[in-house]
Amino acid sequence: MLAYERFGSGEPLVLIHGIGHRRQTWYPVVRRLAREFDVIIPDLPGHGTTPMPLDTSVPARDALRSAFLEFFSKLGLERPHVAGNSLGGLIALELGEDDLARSVTALSPAGFWAGRRDFAYVRTLFGSVLAGAQLARPFAGPLSRSVTGRMALMGWLYAHPQNLAPDMALGDLENLVRARSTVRHLLKQPYTFTPGEPRGIPVTIAWADHDKVLLPYQARRARQIMPHATHVWLDHCGHVPMPDDPELVAEMIIAGARCGVPNDAQVPPVMS
Repeated sequence: MLAYERFGSGEPLVLIHGIGHRRQTWYPVVRRLAREFDVIIPDLPGHGTTPMPLDTSVPARDALRSAFLEFFSKLGLERPHVAGNSLGGLIALELGEDDLARSVTALSPAGFWAGRRDFAYVRTLFGSVLAGAQLARPFAGPLSRSVTGRMALMGWLYAHPQNLAPDMALGDLENLVRARSTVRHLLKQPYTFTPGEPRGIPVTIAWADHDKVLLPYQARRARQIMPHATHVWLDHCGHVPMPDDPELVAEMIIAGARCGVPNDAQVPPVMS
């Protein structure tokens, strides 16, 4: 089963990390969320300390869905609130489509690229990052202990990599290298999101305005494809926004679960 940690009490809230990442990415927001929810943070297959690899004999969408169906069953979770980032945001949206979530909050979710050219950019970016991470691995310890080093290692993911603790930056890089075969498999084919009829559950899509992985124009595509959802910006945040502005991200997730958004949230403009 998926490795996980659990914090707090209340209605269950499952937080799902993105491709090449790990559950610890949610640590900056867990304390705030645990005041109101039973917070559960798993590692995806092939990531972190989850013992089972991704099932490569079936499409990635099916393998990930099966993993979460088993996870929910083992933990006795019935339609928890779900929030996810990047690939985790796409998984959260699909759990909502399958009526397996009480509410969905997706932070810079994958699956809204316009076509193969957009997906090729993501695949090329990750290919370069994986190669760079392997080259940097012998020097990652010293690099992670300096602000300049953390910016060089993690500036592609965060708007403010200096906010990362050195051990978190080092752990992120080590995890990315260990997960490289799973990352490559997930990036073999475009994994897109195609919504059906609205399910009536609250859906919030929040996009980071400094996202270098899933470029912010995709927020406008998401608004076109899912006009019934609530769409907001995460100002001054990168693709993984939790360390950039923990309070903003936590409040956005709480608001999404409570069927609202903060009063000062900015709605992305509609693409003409």
